[in-house]
Amino acid sequence: MRVKEMTVGRPQAQRPEERRSLSFTLAFVLAVVGACMAVTPPAAAQWVEAPGHGWVQLSVYHHVTRERFAADGGLEPLFNEDGQSVTTSVFLTGTVGVVRGVDLWAQVPYHRLEFNDVAAERSNAGLSDPRLYVRVGAPVVGKAWPVALRAGVKLPAGDFDRDAEVIPIGEGQRDVELLAEAGTVFPGTPLYAMGWLGYRWRARNDETGFEPGDEVFALVGLGESDGRFAWKLVAEGFYGFDPTQRVAGGQTLTLAQERRELLQLLPTVGWNVGPGTAELGLRLPLAGRNMPSGPALTVGYFLRWR
Repeated sequence: MRVKEMTVGRPQAQRPEERRSLSFTLAFVLAVVGACMAVTPPAAAQWVEAPGHGWVQLSVYHHVTRERFAADGGLEPLFNEDGQSVTTSVFLTGTVGVVRGVDLWAQVPYHRLEFNDVAAERSNAGLSDPRLYVRVGAPVVGKAWPVALRAGVKLPAGDFDRDAEVIPIGEGQRDVELLAEAGTVFPGTPLYAMGWLGYRWRARNDETGFEPGDEVFALVGLGESDGRFAWKLVAEGFYGFDPTQRVAGGQTLTLAQERRELLQLLPTVGWNVGPGTAELGLRLPLAGRNMPSGPALTVGYFLRWR
């Protein structure tokens, strides 16, 4: 890890650029939520699965890059000269309604990671950290508002090695998330809009003493399905706060230059295949800090049951 700036303790106040970023994100997603509530008739406010209904999705993500977003937001080569990162991930996600207005989500990822440079070729593969969620919609209180609250946890189940020559599959720490969702189907059309805004509390890795910074994350999307073909365009991103590192003597160093953020665009097309929908898409990073850059390919299959 490259540490360009370290201070002792946590920052006492947000920097001006942090406040501006958070304010813009909040205003943008709240505008989407307000628009959804304004145009949605009660019959279209069905964003939580009915009891016994649900869906399952299998997605594959493939990304090859030699560049990353630097700490100042510009592009730079990966950590070593001629370094190349290759990531192939498989995500199995499922949702089921349990009672009126409440559904449960689960996601299990599998990663195959490679990092090759002039010094060595390293790789690792295995199951990574699963995520579990519960979502509560407005029907719980007898309303038809197109909004829901979702809470979840990421569990440190993936393989985490401290060896510098081994690529870890998991992060070795726990996350807790809380987010608000909104969505609508526009009356008289197959067009829909959706969005969410959330906060992620990131716990310390007790083995290493490293604590990733908490994150604010958001998503907005627009899509359409005519029953045979479908498309959607999604913009998503997150803004991370400064991570910290606990060192000998009980001190905590704030790693201001290791703060992460990312904004990316995800265009996707789909078509009916058998009982479900096959999907093909791209992930196009637009801006970021301390994150890989370059486009990625995604393919998937979505199956709903009633």
